[in-house]
Amino acid sequence: MTEAEQIRCGFVAVIGAPNAGKSTLVNALVGAKVSIVSPKAQTTRTIVRGIAMYGAAQVIYVDTPGIFAAKQRLDRAMVAAAWAGAAEAEVIMFVVDAARKLDADSERILGQLKDSGRKALLVLNKVDIADKQILLDLTRRLNDAGSFSEIFMVSALTGDGLDRVKERIASSVPQGPWLFPEDDVSDMPARLLAAEITREQLFMQLNQELPYSCAVETERWEDRKDGSSRVEQNIYVSRDNHKAIVLGEGGKRIKNIGAKARAELEKLLDRKVHLFLHVKVKENWREDRGLFAAWGLDFNA
Repeated sequence: MTEAEQIRCGFVAVIGAPNAGKSTLVNALVGAKVSIVSPKAQTTRTIVRGIAMYGAAQVIYVDTPGIFAAKQRLDRAMVAAAWAGAAEAEVIMFVVDAARKLDADSERILGQLKDSGRKALLVLNKVDIADKQILLDLTRRLNDAGSFSEIFMVSALTGDGLDRVKERIASSVPQGPWLFPEDDVSDMPARLLAAEITREQLFMQLNQELPYSCAVETERWEDRKDGSSRVEQNIYVSRDNHKAIVLGEGGKRIKNIGAKARAELEKLLDRKVHLFLHVKVKENWREDRGLFAAWGLDFNA
């Protein structure tokens, strides 16, 4: 076999219920931060592609929003994006939180996988904190479903078990030329990446349901002659009282959100960033077609 014939490239869709640890897993498999993470469910809103090189194999991981029983327009669009990512990928990786029993969302995904007739790779995540009996029962239940070609037990947080996953994935993607430069880790536009980093801080610093009522849009981006970037963003909230909470007393919270988002951006972009945040009330931001388009979501899903 020639060197050219050994070159492989393919897409791996990472699907699962909200809060299964998909984004943490993708970041670990890529070896760089490409998806935002938080302890809250449904943090991921858009399709994120993380690019990893395993020898001569280029693997494009498609981190998808959590799949759940969607009712609102944004939720339906997120779930539709997740299934579209799975349909277009050569390999499907179903991630399950091994630290808890199979929930209704995971059961629903399992049913749709069976209906599709496609075999997937099962990744039982968070085994480092899982109860052994729950893990044993879960493994038996999912193995009996007959939808998986192989089962992996990993901890995305500690890295345990990931080498075996990487080896399996590298051999599973088809032969073919690489689609991205060798040193790329994501195809996400910088404007969207910046908005996601700020939204991550909203999830980390705001309580309960408020982060779900917020959206972030990068309105302006200017690369300066000194190598720095000036970034202006709008944080949209649904109500006036939400705006007050995001701003905080004397503007302390929004300053902290901006400081941490700026530091993270500077680390990811390897340049100085001047970040300016504006909090605006926009009651119907969930009906804004422009925001859906920026996130790569189907408004009519």
